Amino acid sequence: MEYTLLPNTSLVISRIGLGCEPLGGSDWGPSADELSVKTIQRALDQGINLFDTADVYGLGHSETLLSKALGRHRYKVVIVSKGGVNWTAPLQGMRAHTFTDATKKHLVGAVERSLRRLAIDCIPIYLVHRPDPNTPIQETIDALVECQTQGKLRYFGLSNFPVSSIQEAQSIARLGAIQLEYSLITTDPERLIIPYTAEQGIGVLAYGTLGQGLLTGKYNRHGSFPHTDRRRRLQDLNITNWDNIDAALSRIQALSKEVMKDVSQIAVRWVLDSGAVSTAIVGAKSPAQVDNNIGCCGWRLSDEERALLRAPNAH
Repeated sequence: MEYTLLPNTSLVISRIGLGCEPLGGSDWGPSADELSVKTIQRALDQGINLFDTADVYGLGHSETLLSKALGRHRYKVVIVSKGGVNWTAPLQGMRAHTFTDATKKHLVGAVERSLRRLAIDCIPIYLVHRPDPNTPIQETIDALVECQTQGKLRYFGLSNFPVSSIQEAQSIARLGAIQLEYSLITTDPERLIIPYTAEQGIGVLAYGTLGQGLLTGKYNRHGSFPHTDRRRRLQDLNITNWDNIDAALSRIQALSKEVMKDVSQIAVRWVLDSGAVSTAIVGAKSPAQVDNNIGCCGWRLSDEERALLRAPNAH
């Protein structure tokens, strides 16, 4: 495993983090708690020490199950949790209605509830899940600063926010991390956000490094996902985007034969070797998938190989 010091913090984190959204059991197809526990424990055995979750994943279930699986290790690892998305209780047979809520009242309560589910006294990294257009960023940051001052959060930051909001938040209080989607088929952060975080010395946690699984080579434009899988609703699955996905996969598969690495390992390594990302957050639903993810570490792509992998018209 590779480790790095997360900029602006004192946290040493693994360069591969485990994405725990599948633990919620509601957005990535069927999942069994028993297998999820084994997956988390395998991640620990492999040296992963960063676990990314959120209160809305499974409406709290992901946090609760993560805590159970980590056991006494929950005090030693770096748990990243997120809040700022509220929900109403789901009706029978239906999904819960979710909506952004980054008000001080909601965030203060959300932090308390996450602490209880995670069974820890302080969350190492807490992120606002996504922008709330109805709440001023000043109110949101004030709430996080208050929780940090009380010892409930060690560091805090933003997830899925535009650069303008990140800049405003950074002018109010020092951010511990930024989380964003970044992959060979999602390179938009390179335009504004990544240059800003590099300038400010803010660590970046990248999710979606496998393009929501589309860069594994397991799926194609002719397949379909079950209604319980969030990828059925993603814009990436729009038929017009499959040309970009197929082209990226072709480039990865060609290099895969040369460097003798799995397609998914190359896709994640491309993100890790960007020089802009501290940790690549990769989901896993089984110990075997964790083992495959670990294969992203211990080697590097050359600058020439990275250039060959990106789209000719990408930024």
